[in-house]
Amino acid sequence: MLPEILLSLILLWDGYFFLRYLLSLRKVYRTREWRPRVSVLIPAYNEEENIEDAVKAALSQDYPDLEVIVIDDGSEDGTYERALSVRDERLKVIKAKHGGKARALNLGLEASSGEIIVTTDADGFLEKDAVSELVKRFYSREVVAVGGQVRVAGRRFLELAQDVEHLRIAMFRRAKELENLSLAPGPVSAFRREALLKIGGFVEDPVEDYATTIAFKGLGRVVYSPLARAWVRMPLTLSSLWRQRKRWFLGDLPKLGGGPLKDRFFLAVSEIIALSDVTFPLMAIALERWGLLALFVLFEMLTMAVAVRNEGGSKLEILLFPVLLWFWAAFYLCLHVYGYTRWVLSKR
Repeated sequence: MLPEILLSLILLWDGYFFLRYLLSLRKVYRTREWRPRVSVLIPAYNEEENIEDAVKAALSQDYPDLEVIVIDDGSEDGTYERALSVRDERLKVIKAKHGGKARALNLGLEASSGEIIVTTDADGFLEKDAVSELVKRFYSREVVAVGGQVRVAGRRFLELAQDVEHLRIAMFRRAKELENLSLAPGPVSAFRREALLKIGGFVEDPVEDYATTIAFKGLGRVVYSPLARAWVRMPLTLSSLWRQRKRWFLGDLPKLGGGPLKDRFFLAVSEIIALSDVTFPLMAIALERWGLLALFVLFEMLTMAVAVRNEGGSKLEILLFPVLLWFWAAFYLCLHVYGYTRWVLSKR
């Protein structure tokens, strides 16, 4: 009986968001054709190997009026020199003392002239139409920020796992956050300059993109642009992945804990579903409930096939998705137990 209950929980939860995603694909979301001046900010710290690709991708945008500003955040390698080697009159390169990503972004903001400020990362690259797609979504004055879709470059197991994770995030954002985005991600987001100045610039925080998004929500609407994509490089080892996600979760947790009741309820239900995702396949195998296991696998592969068709991806990601789903559920359960424990102990 327990396997049936767990599977029902998973199918109801995932099915609800899958249905909302399917309905969202039929929506024509609001856009506006305009061409304000755009400043693309690229903070960089020890990104000698990646910075040229990031700069060239930003300069190759199909957008008529933009500048690109690299802020070398006290790098100890050749990041500054590599950035300077790209010859383009639209490029500025600033060298600063190491002070963190938010401080680097604010230095770039001071040096910028754009009405719209776009942020991206030095270890990734924007798709050619990313800036255009971000700008289109400023369809009214109440829209103060726009976030795009983050994808993960590379074909190793952990890179595929993280790309699948971001595909699921893209599904969720289309389904639930098209007009009320919870996070404008650092690798591909745009902000009204005047709004940034009102909040005092990018918020200095361990998770500056989330903290800045929260501040922007006090000024107006933060929306999602599904077609504005950036490809990023992500951790290649489990230990580095753990360190990254630990920093993110511990930075987010105080904000989640003090957020609206519906957000805390959503987080609690998500944890129950993650536990079900981990427990059900193991239980189905142990009890030889192959029919239930097949239903679970086929349903999850179907949801990923639809995402791959509409958001981009590969057949391999569809085939691997049930395994990757289990991996992420187990990973985040461990991470969240660790995070909650640290948070509770810190309150004592």
